[in-house]
Amino acid sequence: MNVRVHLLIEGKVQGVFFRNHTKEKAIQEGVYGWVKNLPDGRVETIFEGDHLAIQRIIEFCSTGPGGSNVTKVEVTNEKYLGDFDNFSVKY
Repeated sequence: MNVRVHLLIEGKVQGVFFRNHTKEKAIQEGVYGWVKNLPDGRVETIFEGDHLAIQRIIEFCSTGPGGSNVTKVEVTNEKYLGDFDNFSVKY
């Protein structure tokens, strides 16, 4: 079953290649959407894909890559739209 989630990730998540590692993990899991840095220091993502793959990428985002320190992940379930055909880093 395909699902869509919106994440806001807090902590030391900018300047540690969080977006690039998230993109690599999304591609590995076959998940589509985007990731971007926010001006307030958080990282925002939209993921669409298989619910099990989404669970795995949420787990990844909860710990982050080496050098990061995730303190909070806000997950919002949204209606699956099938809006994406790839995963991108937004600037």
